[in-house]
Amino acid sequence: MKKLLFVLFFILSANVSTAEIEINFTKDAFKSAQKSGKTVVVNSWSKWCYTCSKQEKIIKEAKKDFKDVLFLSYEQKNKDIAEFLNIDYRSTFVIYRDNKEVARAIGITKKEEIYTLINKGI
Repeated sequence: MKKLLFVLFFILSANVSTAEIEINFTKDAFKSAQKSGKTVVVNSWSKWCYTCSKQEKIIKEAKKDFKDVLFLSYEQKNKDIAEFLNIDYRSTFVIYRDNKEVARAIGITKKEEIYTLINKGI
């Protein structure tokens, strides 16, 4: 029983870290970046999503490595944004360039794969 409680505590505490994800998506920022020809990475996430918390660590690194890319995040429970972007799942990355979607992935957590997607938009 103690082991079960420990595991539950560990899982729940791991998900708490996702609360630190910056919510910065606005339609205006997205449209403005698209008009300027900037590469945009949109990150859809949920607080309780373990995959999302793993991805966020990579996104923080990517922000430092891809300084000319705009990273926008929103919580999946915001259905208006999800519908606007046609995103149905949490832990989704979508990369845009010149008003076009150039890459989309759901649930990936490997740095190399995420960086490959971002590079498709550059």
